[in-house]
Amino acid sequence: MDTPWLDLDLHRLELRFAGARLVEPRAVERIARSIEQGGQIVPCIAVADPPVKAREGGERLVLIDGYRRVAALRRLGRDTARVECWPCDLTEALLGMLARAQGRPFAAIEEALQVREITQGLGLSQHEVARRCGRDVSWVSRRLQLLSALPDAAVAAVREGRLSSWAAARVMAPLARANSEHADRLLRALAGAPLSTRELRCWFKHYEGASRATREHLVDQPQLFVRAQQEIAAQHASARLRDGPEGECESDLRHLNVIVARLRKRMATLRPLPAAVVNAVPRLQTSFDALCNDIKRYAEHDPDGDTQQRAGSQGARPDLARDQPPAQAVA
Repeated sequence: MDTPWLDLDLHRLELRFAGARLVEPRAVERIARSIEQGGQIVPCIAVADPPVKAREGGERLVLIDGYRRVAALRRLGRDTARVECWPCDLTEALLGMLARAQGRPFAAIEEALQVREITQGLGLSQHEVARRCGRDVSWVSRRLQLLSALPDAAVAAVREGRLSSWAAARVMAPLARANSEHADRLLRALAGAPLSTRELRCWFKHYEGASRATREHLVDQPQLFVRAQQEIAAQHASARLRDGPEGECESDLRHLNVIVARLRKRMATLRPLPAAVVNAVPRLQTSFDALCNDIKRYAEHDPDGDTQQRAGSQGARPDLARDQPPAQAVA
């Protein structure tokens, strides 16, 4: 709170670490609207390393935090930014940004890019980075491993907002470690028609269980897979709407029969039977008995069911319709 701030011309800010920040156009647009309405409330942070004279005069400062605010100010046509000048060197400023709890949370890949700048650009060891920013060494190591597993094209896609940080860490990184060629082909396919994070999650789950031939098609045409899955989901939704809860019950019972048949075939390959399988028999028997008893009870005492079908299942004569007079009255 006691750090002095000043209104600094934008040309005097050196955006040295722009490559370690995500672009995020929506966030820039949101910040621009906020600045337009109420001015710049949160100052940017910069340090001198070392003081470099700008062409127009005055020293240039390295921007540490506030890259989205600078982009928003430029979008609004502003010439100056409110800046805090930290009285420390560049290393301390970068480590302070990682250690401070205030401000927006950084994405994992954004933290990884900053850690790489400190370790490779400034020459600090992983132990020193962990000690000086209040983290453990495993955290620093995981961030660097995330970048080492990602192709450069994937890092660029995350920075430009074409790929989410979650997709980069949970889809691209494991895919690149297993098959770097498939990761490159998937990135090229997503460049023309990107998928949402949810769609990529579904795609990767299907990829993990697919055969080699199917994987070749998946990495080249991920959009086709998503459209096919959407069509299948729409067909299932239509079937559920058409058949109602009765159809869902029939479908579940058919699935139970299929599962039971599959389990009986597998039993022949298990010699001896695992203890977990044997111990599951009492619970399974109880569940099946309860299900069969419920079906029988509801079939015999359902007040909304077909009276003729219920009586026929019990072996009795069909009941007379409720609006039909007795036989004696008819006679």
